[in-house]
Amino acid sequence: MRLRTRAGAGAVATGLASILLATSASAAPAPGAPGAGDPYYPGAGNGGYDVQHYDIRLTYQPATDQLSGQTTILATTTQELSTLNLDFGLKVSSVRVNNAPAKFGKDAKDASELVVQPAKPLAKNQFVTIVVSYTDTPSQVVVDGATAWRKTPTGAEVVDEPFSSEWWYPANDHPTDKATFDVSVEVPDAVSAISNGTLVRKTKQRTGWTRWNWRSTQPQATYLAFLAVGNFEVLQSTTPSGQPFLSAYDPALGAALPAAKASIERTPEVTEFLATQFGPYPFEAQGGVASNAIGFALENQTRSVYGNSFWRNGSNTSVVAHEVAHQWFGDSVSLGKWSDIWLNEGFASYAEFLWSESIGEGTADELAEYLYNSYPADSAFWQVKPGDPGADKQFDAAVYDRGALAVHALRKAIGEESFFKLLQTWQAQKKGKHATIPEFIALAEKVSGKPLYDLFQTWLFTPGRPDFSPTGQSSAASAATVARAADGKPAEPKSWAKIQQTHADLAAHGHAHVHGTEAGRDF
Repeated sequence: MRLRTRAGAGAVATGLASILLATSASAAPAPGAPGAGDPYYPGAGNGGYDVQHYDIRLTYQPATDQLSGQTTILATTTQELSTLNLDFGLKVSSVRVNNAPAKFGKDAKDASELVVQPAKPLAKNQFVTIVVSYTDTPSQVVVDGATAWRKTPTGAEVVDEPFSSEWWYPANDHPTDKATFDVSVEVPDAVSAISNGTLVRKTKQRTGWTRWNWRSTQPQATYLAFLAVGNFEVLQSTTPSGQPFLSAYDPALGAALPAAKASIERTPEVTEFLATQFGPYPFEAQGGVASNAIGFALENQTRSVYGNSFWRNGSNTSVVAHEVAHQWFGDSVSLGKWSDIWLNEGFASYAEFLWSESIGEGTADELAEYLYNSYPADSAFWQVKPGDPGADKQFDAAVYDRGALAVHALRKAIGEESFFKLLQTWQAQKKGKHATIPEFIALAEKVSGKPLYDLFQTWLFTPGRPDFSPTGQSSAASAATVARAADGKPAEPKSWAKIQQTHADLAAHGHAHVHGTEAGRDF
């Protein structure tokens, strides 16, 4: 995770600066904004164009960690443009815009901003083809003190949130500009190249090398595109619903490998259940990757990647439920700004409650009660606001745990019928788009017919422990129940250990990325 706090691009590389200054002095066309204006990461993303498709065609050599190739971007301008920015950290050899060579340079104050000067200014609403060629060693590229590219003994993995594209393809890197993807990666025969969507084909064009071709047909946020190259065991099958299911396992997991398989191979079952809660599964393929290179999990679209920490105590379908739930909450319906993170993590965490209830390992009421009473009233946990935690607390445990309790409080406030109607209506209306917390609150009030401002204000935006009875009893009755339990705590639900492990690993990863270290967490 990189903390992009800058307001925009600074001075540009020598040779391009005078061009940009002269262009920006005219009334129109004008440079595209160097950021999307996100409140947490103002420099993330760019303005002036909208991407429809990324075609990423690469060659990767694990022995040297060299990545080379081209990305073709299909976009439409949203204003008259003299220049445009792409978020990208690697060394670029050439850029072409609409088949003509373009001038380009890196921002002197931000190495992840690639500034492009087309040969001719671009008109508003113009279809644009941008081709960027590049070669670099991604593991040696550091942006804002971090890298999302991890070199492994047999390859590499690029998996991260909120930023990862800068280490392997140029992009408009913000969830509000989603696109479809073709990802084609050539690697030595001995290793695999795993990415999102459907594996459309594997081809050989030269001795010793195989090209893996992947296609994602539904709109996808840039940080959800991933690449994992290595000595994976790749399994392919078809789900009961007829979708391709592809999973990949790193043999280096050793004794934990069976537990990983026993969890990830149940992805179609978990998906089938969550579809009854949230509505139809929004994508064309399913799968998962068990990695030994990371200690967290991330909901990459159609194919989540799970780190090695989740299997240390045996199988863990709780984390699978969390990541599969993100396919609806976070992937299909993406956040409108990074401060809306509760829309991703609160509902993915609550999906673990729903899954636990469905397999008889603790009801949502029991889990919510246990979770609520696990944090004392004076705990710093209650000072974090899930609806606006701040960039430094974006993946704090409270975003997950208090976020899930907020969802349960909503369920209790509006009743079962309205609650599940709300979740399914939200998904149907926002599929393939991005959304904000105020939009969700408005829909919740419309579907339920109840005023909910106070509830959301209390749970999402007010520090302190809310007065809450997770079981639906009065506060006094709930307190009496807890007092009668052993050690003043309610009985621990069967699934609690897995959920707690999942959330602890997720929170640790969020903290680690903010502060530039590596731990383990489930996003």
